[in-house]
Amino acid sequence: MTAEPDTTVEPDAAPLGVSARPPRSLTRSFWPIAATGAALALAPLWLGDSRYLMRLASDALVFGAYAIAFNVIFGSTNQLFLCVGALAGVGGYTSAILADRAKLPMALGLVLATALATALGGFLSWVAVRRSLDVIFTGIVTLTFSLSFANLLLGQRELTGGETGLVVSAGSGTFLQDRVAAYYLFLGMLVAFLVAFRALQRSHVGWAFRALRDNEVAAELAGVDVARYRVYAGLIGSAMLGITGAVYAHSQGFISPSTFDFGYVDVRVLVMLAFGGLGTLLGPVLGTVVFAALDEVLVDFEQLRTVMYGLLIIGLFLGFKRGAVPAVIDFSRLLARLARSRVGRPS
Repeated sequence: MTAEPDTTVEPDAAPLGVSARPPRSLTRSFWPIAATGAALALAPLWLGDSRYLMRLASDALVFGAYAIAFNVIFGSTNQLFLCVGALAGVGGYTSAILADRAKLPMALGLVLATALATALGGFLSWVAVRRSLDVIFTGIVTLTFSLSFANLLLGQRELTGGETGLVVSAGSGTFLQDRVAAYYLFLGMLVAFLVAFRALQRSHVGWAFRALRDNEVAAELAGVDVARYRVYAGLIGSAMLGITGAVYAHSQGFISPSTFDFGYVDVRVLVMLAFGGLGTLLGPVLGTVVFAALDEVLVDFEQLRTVMYGLLIIGLFLGFKRGAVPAVIDFSRLLARLARSRVGRPS
């Protein structure tokens, strides 16, 4: 007598260690986003009286948006863009300079800043593809861009304010600088990015992204245009970074090189995504929530925090290739399958 086949496994479940397909049902695809948005929308009810806590919550949403954008680029197509802060900074500084110095309407400045960040991200992806750069060398090239951008900010003091920073007057006196209103604005952006990410997953683009991530050689043999889809990921993720950085600049009213510094932005985003799970829908959000709490606990350690985050990144990537949370989920699924197989065995 043999055990009956397990019919309780969900049809959309992926094999262990393989990128999961999104559910076919629209409801099942998007309800986690709706639930996440609704839960985060309640935060001001508890934090609204504290300006400090609302600022931390808004900053967490901004980093969540950064992490989703990075998830599109790295989590979906294995392009290690170590210039998350730089691309966000391109959006922030460009929008601020166009609105304050060139006297363009703020909305137009936001659009142009996003377009510039998108073009730069797409160009970096194109260079990596044309030169057939692997993950490490793509990281080196984009890190070079990040450091060059930081030096540009310091060198163009008349335009950027140098190390002393730049006061952003456009947006002052509007809802952008109201902490609760800004929180809901960034929450709306976060939810919109999640919807866009899920829509990509459900499209032919998402199929190509999953094929690229799981096995690039097999994807090429299956007819996937690797170069084109990697550039697509670079364009989409960079657009998200550019608009987030631009809106953040007007919301804060002040930016400086440290606002978009590699150590401040990229290291944190790497920790968030490495913990929450590469290529997953809610991994960036979960990683952001955990990291926001961790960062507050370690606030007294100052520069030691960066060293600790670096060690954490190494540990996560060595021990959990797809992320800590997906590894726990895979292990739970394995235990569940073993339990069901034992139940099906004859006594």
